Amino acid sequence: MFAISSQLTLTLVGHLILLHMMENSAICSAFVPASQRTTFSNCRRSKNRVGRHGCFLLASQSATPGTTSPTPVVVGSGIGGLCAAAMLAKYGYTVAVLESHNVPGGAAHGFTARDPKIEGEFRFDTGPSFFSGINSDTPAKASNPLRTVLDAIDERVECVPYTTFGLQFPEGNFEHSCFFGAQGGLLEQLQGTTAQKEWQALMQSMGPLEKAVAALPTAALRGDIGLLLTAAPFLPNFTTLNPLENLKLTQPFSAIVNPSVSNVFTRNWLDLLCFCLSGLPAKGTITAEMAMMMGEFYAPGAVMDCPKGGAQSIVKALVRGIEKYGGEVVCNTHVQEIVVENEKAVGVVIKQGKQRVAASKAVISNLSVWDLFGSGILDTTLLPNSLVQQKLSTPLGKSFMHLHVGFRMSKGELQTLQAHYMHMEDWGRGVQDEDNAVLVSIPSVHDDTLAPEGYAVLHIYTPATEDFTRWENVQSKEAYEKLKEERSQYLWKVLTRIVPDIRERARIVRVGTPLTHQRFLRRYKGSYGPAIQAGVGSFPFAGTPIRQLLTCGDSCFPGIGVPAVAGSGLLAAHSVSWDSIGPQQDLLKTLQKRK
Repeated sequence: MFAISSQLTLTLVGHLILLHMMENSAICSAFVPASQRTTFSNCRRSKNRVGRHGCFLLASQSATPGTTSPTPVVVGSGIGGLCAAAMLAKYGYTVAVLESHNVPGGAAHGFTARDPKIEGEFRFDTGPSFFSGINSDTPAKASNPLRTVLDAIDERVECVPYTTFGLQFPEGNFEHSCFFGAQGGLLEQLQGTTAQKEWQALMQSMGPLEKAVAALPTAALRGDIGLLLTAAPFLPNFTTLNPLENLKLTQPFSAIVNPSVSNVFTRNWLDLLCFCLSGLPAKGTITAEMAMMMGEFYAPGAVMDCPKGGAQSIVKALVRGIEKYGGEVVCNTHVQEIVVENEKAVGVVIKQGKQRVAASKAVISNLSVWDLFGSGILDTTLLPNSLVQQKLSTPLGKSFMHLHVGFRMSKGELQTLQAHYMHMEDWGRGVQDEDNAVLVSIPSVHDDTLAPEGYAVLHIYTPATEDFTRWENVQSKEAYEKLKEERSQYLWKVLTRIVPDIRERARIVRVGTPLTHQRFLRRYKGSYGPAIQAGVGSFPFAGTPIRQLLTCGDSCFPGIGVPAVAGSGLLAAHSVSWDSIGPQQDLLKTLQKRK
């Protein structure tokens, strides 16, 4: 019994951390000026009604929740906040999500642009674009938190499956598939038989780790002792697991790779793969994350999902679910203060009109660690100064350069392209060096609804390698525009290797910078998020020293990326009250029946 209990504890830790996995590399969140951003088409102003897509606007451009006092209040409508609210609404709570912007979704909200000479609009993703496992027509994996939430609220996201993406490396241009490391596959073609055998040995060693992180469904997780009840039905899954293998889950992935892989190209590729998933190379990426990703990414027949309508379709599905179960998503509503009384969060104060919204169960913050503890929204004098300083000194990830392009291209020409490309200029400079690694998304390859007929959209960006200090002291508009032009040239250079005449084809061009992130996402110094390295630090759980104040999003456990923040939303929802244990157990039974 002791061995099984020890295994359970270790595997739970690994399983929770794995939520960084491959469904979303999403190293981006470009936000554009309000004049260039889309609003949900059915969002309408009403005093006490939520529009079909959750925008709840008053004629005064402010907003308030409906007449029923919400039991939990969620501050921020990123994927984490929406997942938390969706689960709470499903469990019967009266929940309100308060969003400062005029459209929900955080990094996934998207925007539109028009050319007066072209009929129709161009729709761009502003953040995540690389997904797997969210297609309702494919079997669900219990370890996919976003899919878990979507299934729980009975909402579908229409997706187009695809199996390959492009690689632009110093060694040449290639097509990646799940057969990358198979006998006769791309790795063997480039590096020979020894490299291919090393890869197969690595994949074999990852098998037990994948089973360990998949042993407990995401939907069973809780942040309290109720976990003993919700996890109990899955204890048999742990009887065949090796506790020593579980210990590896919390190590940096490099500790698994380096002893068995000597090929330099393979190590470089794994570094890039880790970086695109977690924002850190293999030495900073936790093994649990890669264990699930490698198994899913390279399984025979593995597919990726292109959501029709872009990432915004995922946001719409979550909002539909919240509303369907009686919750509200309230836009244009800036929360000025989280109210704390008797060391307990009891509500929030809205900036417009200084209206107070009560939260009898909890306040869930979807803010970054720097915003929560450094913006003034929370009275930090209620907390030990050492704790506040520790929070504010959380390692800071870098920012991005983005280029969104609407361009002329026929369907036939699009069929010659990949929906995604990974570009590496020079392996020797490392994946974290600026103007080196680049990610490209061309969703129009699979989705012709994103641009007028005869046109397409793309999004290219440097994945969290842009230094904010270059931008923070820019004074004039002229200097800013000049720097934008200068820093976007590398992106144009990479694009021309995919579409040589892209500048001539371009009709819409939008450049995003670290200042774009800081201003419109309110991200501290435009950062991607915390740069917490495996083996050095860890992401905090949902709870805080203030009772009934919980957190979700990329500043808390499990970390950065859509799967991680969706998982954080689940954990936050399950940490609100023991009242949710019964509904959570019912949900687990329902999900098991579907399986």
